[in-house]
This record gives sequence, structure tokens and C-alpha cells, in this order.
Amino acid sequence: MVSRAYTVAFQGVEARMVEVQCAVTPGLPAFSIVGLPDKAVSEARDRVRTALGSMAIALPSKRITVNLSPANLPKEGSHFDLPIAFALLAALDILPDDVTQTVVALGELSLDGTLIPVVGALPAAMAAAEQGRSLLCPAGSGAEAAWVGNVEVIAAASLGDVVRHYTGQSPLAPAIPGEVTLDLIGRDMHEVKGQERAKRALEIAAAGRHHLMLVGTPGSGKSMLAARLPTILPPLTPSEALETSMIHSLAGLLDEGGISRARPFREPHHTASMAAIIGGGRQAQPGEVSLAHNGVLFLDELPEFARTVLETLRQPIETGEVMIARANAHIRYPCKFMLVAAANPCKCGYLSDPARACARVPQCGEDYLGRISGPLMDRFDLRVDVPPVAYSDLDLPATGASSAEIAQRVACARDIQLKRFAGQKGLMVNADAVGDILEDIATPDDEARAFLTKVAERFHLSARAYHRILRVGRTIADLDGSQVVRKPHIAEAVSFRLASPVFV
Repeated sequence: MVSRAYTVAFQGVEARMVEVQCAVTPGLPAFSIVGLPDKAVSEARDRVRTALGSMAIALPSKRITVNLSPANLPKEGSHFDLPIAFALLAALDILPDDVTQTVVALGELSLDGTLIPVVGALPAAMAAAEQGRSLLCPAGSGAEAAWVGNVEVIAAASLGDVVRHYTGQSPLAPAIPGEVTLDLIGRDMHEVKGQERAKRALEIAAAGRHHLMLVGTPGSGKSMLAARLPTILPPLTPSEALETSMIHSLAGLLDEGGISRARPFREPHHTASMAAIIGGGRQAQPGEVSLAHNGVLFLDELPEFARTVLETLRQPIETGEVMIARANAHIRYPCKFMLVAAANPCKCGYLSDPARACARVPQCGEDYLGRISGPLMDRFDLRVDVPPVAYSDLDLPATGASSAEIAQRVACARDIQLKRFAGQKGLMVNADAVGDILEDIATPDDEARAFLTKVAERFHLSARAYHRILRVGRTIADLDGSQVVRKPHIAEAVSFRLASPVFV
């Protein structure tokens, strides 16, 4: 007789169902696991044997074979411990076999039978819901998995609790979702002295999820401005929060099962590798571009990143997804993020200050920013020159709107876009609009179109640059509450792309 239990194997954010088959047959005593397991799965037999021994359950002197089906699907991770023990308990007639077949289990076993939390409980719960099964997981993963809502989640602290629950001795109550948090950062845009143009660019970028490039001398406030960007972004919608949390669940970033409604803000160091930024590694884990999904990816000191790393950003920026292709895996991760970059104008940082610039001006600036390729630079919708603030101005009262005021305007513009794209899959903000949809929503009036045509001819704009100006103009019109894209809206969009001497 073969007993069965079910678990999942992760391929990106997708959780594929795996049938755990266990047979106890006559023969020389042995415990083998087959079905393309990795080292962590193969070692499960020792953890399972010892955990059962701690419960005074001795394995019979027979041959125990565990098969993980489909056998050609790679099985990775310690979460296979619990389903293997679950199927083995059914094969030993300790648990009823008809019960184990209605449950998707995942969890790591310690040697004393305690269940250790594992990553991926949220996507596993979604897979269980699609199959019409309940989910069995460690107590530390229950609050996370319970967010799916339409699946029963049993969160047990130990293997003994699992046995007592499914034999009716001591039933466990279903897990409840963790807390929804909106992490408020104690920073405010009102604290930034001056830099009104840069603040305006941040507002436009946040309203339409446009990519932004900040260039200025050291100490001009580029990183300070970027750090306050999360305070003006609208909270994640419920669907966005669930989608983002699935990626963070695979990366083990969910805190005690709670789901945050704050948009991700990722700021990797410029020494980060390509696998860290794009994703990959031994188990093809999500990279920073995917961890920033529905949020912000901030790259400070952009020219200092490796050239190969920067070039790999070009496709994810356009498609909103990244394919991690390896010899043994082809995994797709979503990565719709807003790219915000900051850079000095040159190596010394004082290209625009004749009193402090080095002797290689202007060649040093061309060489330094030349590390950023033209195709990548072309993907920045907004480009802002951030001038230094005079020390005498630092003692003046703060000016400009607060983060709360800017966030209110951004939220109103986002609401307009949500209504505009209602019913259109994959479209939520102006940055998502392409082709005919872009022409429909961002058609400028005659005066604005004539102006944009002159600009395109004068500066030899690419088709991508032309369309990105249209998208930014549409966002500015939304912030202005205008249904029509007019010449002032297009003019402001053009000014953020072409007016700075650093970029022309």
C-alpha cells in the first residue's frame, strides 16, 4: 500500500504541486528518497527519523521508499520534511490516509519534532486553495499563509501537535492572518530646504510611476530627496500587497506573518552583483528588481554600478518582468518598479563649480556619465539637475509642501488613473500605457502636439523618448485635474527631459 501527501515545489512565485508517495515494503531496512531531491531534501530522512524517535515512534525494520512526483521536477528546500513525515505517518497507520491526501503540507523538522518556519507559505497557501485542499505549516508561518483567506490553514508547533490534531485528540484552531501595517517613515519632504524643482519631479514620478534620474554635486540632497519618496507614495492596493508579499515570502522578508501596505523601497549598494540585482543564484531567488515590485528601486551612485549590471536593467524596465534562465531552471518574476537613480556629474563631483572642479573638466564629466549607456539613459522619463544649496539658506525656514500634502495630490492622480484603466489587465498607471492605449489617453491638443513635434525635430527624439514625454505630460495633466493634455503640460514634461545642461 502506498500512502500519499502533498506539498509544493517553488518555481519563482509559482508553487507547483508535488505528490509525496510513501511505501513501506519487506526487505533490508532502508530509508530512501527519490524524485530529483537536492541535498536538503535528501537529508530529510535523518531529521524525520530522529523527530519520530523523539515521539517514541520507531520505524519498522523494512524498506521505506519516498517518491516525490513528478520525478523530473527539481525539489529544493527543507520544507519537504513535514510532508515526508506526514506521508510516512499515514503509511504506518498512525494517521488516516484519506486525511493526508486532502492537505498540502510544508515545514522543516528539528530533531525534537519542533516545526521550524519556512519561506514560501503564502504562495503555497494559494496553490492549496486552487486545489481545494487545506494547508498544514509551522506555527511561525501560519499568520502569513492565512492571508489567502479561502483556504483552511492549520499551523502546528510540533509534529506531535500534527498527530494529535488529525487523530482528533487535540484539534488546532485555524490560523488567523497577521497584522496589516503601513510603515510610516519619520521623514518629511518639508524638511528639505530648497530643491523645489526636484520635489516637483518626485511628485510627478510618484503620480505616474515614472523613472527618475537625479544628478548633482555631493551634498546637494539627492539621497535625502530619494529617501523621502516613500512618504508621498500611495499605499499598496490589496491585490498589489498580496502580489508583492508573495515575492517577499519567497525571500523570507515577511515579518511574523504581517503584510505591509507600504510600497517597497529597495536601495542596493553599488557593489551588488548581477544575481543580487536581477535575481538568480543557486535556487534562482528573486533579485532587487523583483523585491521592488510595485515600489521603488533606488540606485545611488549609478555610474559606480558594474556596466553589465546596468545593462541588464533595460529589458525589465520595459517589460515589467524578468526571466532567470539557468541550465536547470527558467523562472519568471514580476518586476514593475519605479527606478530612481542618483549620480554626481563627474568623478570629482564639482563639474559645474569652476572654483572646485578638477583640471579635466569637461572631459571628466563625459567620461563619468558615459558609463551609463544611451539606451539606459533614454529610459529615464524625468532627469533633474540638483544644484547645491547655499549654507546661508540652511538657516532659513523650510519651504514647500509637506509629504502629506504631496501624497494627497499623488493619491488623487493615481485614483484618476485607476478609473481610466479599470477593466484593462496589467494597466494601473500612466507608465504602463503603450501603443493605441497611450494615443487614446495622452492625445495632446493641437497647440501641444505642434510644440512636441518641434521639440522632437529639434532634439532628434527617439520613438521611446517621444512616448515617454506623452506619458509624463498625461501625468502632469492628471495632477492638474485636466482631462486634456495641453501645451504647459507637455512643456513641463519636455523641460524635465531636456532642459538640464548635464543631459543635453
